[in-house]
Amino acid sequence: MPQLPIHRPRRNRKSQVIRDMVQETRLTAHDFIFPLFLIEGQNQHVEVKSMPGIFRFSTDRIIDEIGQCVELGINSFAPFPSINDGLKDRLARESANPDGLYLKTVADIKRQFPDVVLMTDVAMDPYSSDGHDGVVDAESGDILNDATLEVLGQMALAQARAGADIIGPSDMMDGRVAWIREVLDSNAFGHVSIMSYTAKYASAFYGPFRDALDSAPKKGDKKSYQMNPANRREALRELALDEQEGADMVMVKPALSYLDVIMDVKNHTNLPVTAYNVSGEYAMVKAAAQQGWLDGEKTMMEVLLSIKRAGADAILTYFAKEAAEVLRRG
Repeated sequence: MPQLPIHRPRRNRKSQVIRDMVQETRLTAHDFIFPLFLIEGQNQHVEVKSMPGIFRFSTDRIIDEIGQCVELGINSFAPFPSINDGLKDRLARESANPDGLYLKTVADIKRQFPDVVLMTDVAMDPYSSDGHDGVVDAESGDILNDATLEVLGQMALAQARAGADIIGPSDMMDGRVAWIREVLDSNAFGHVSIMSYTAKYASAFYGPFRDALDSAPKKGDKKSYQMNPANRREALRELALDEQEGADMVMVKPALSYLDVIMDVKNHTNLPVTAYNVSGEYAMVKAAAQQGWLDGEKTMMEVLLSIKRAGADAILTYFAKEAAEVLRRG
């Protein structure tokens, strides 16, 4: 007769109480940073067609949305603006306008909710007539790295003055963390954090986001500055540079198809690691759930658990509000 097993892992799964007791990874509303889309106007609350359940808000309505989220325990937000084309130019000058949509809204949110954390986006594409994250050379079409740094520094400084708690450079220009850190420190904003988009890949999963903000490049693509999805070790090179340059937190974007990169980054840094569960990852789950092919709620929670299990300390996710409601129900 074969010998029966001595080791029986199933004993730790035999009841819900025991499963809860030995659970290795837990989600809370404090893990989430909720990206929000901002548009001009009053009383605007417009659903993004490719992202069911996600809306573009005017300033007055975004204040209401943040209030609801705070009640659910979400206290960190990442607003992204949709800028009118008439305000865009090749040097993204509108990005530093204190009376413009974005900076005015950041200041309004901080007045209404001084204790929430606002992570602002530093990249030229929402304000650029070219739709790129950097300055485009008019003749060659190349993205000019060092000329872009000057624009990013002024953008970051304007956001800090408006009340940003965390600056999030998402542009992937070389040297931008050091440049922004120097600009902030030399202008008495040494207390403002930098969460660098350390490993931001040239991904196909950004489509719904670009729909929401009309921020796609007018010509070409972003492969000369965003990372090749085939590369894993390169993320560690970017990580080492961001640490040297003064980043306070580091990010991997996207999340779900890059869990290996999240784990690599986590294993090579003592800085907090964040991951961006991007628009396309959200849209896939929602589309499959609408067709009845997946249980949307269970899939959502499994996706978020997988990202945290891989090593993310915080998750930027469009699921934040819905997941917080699930967590509140227990």
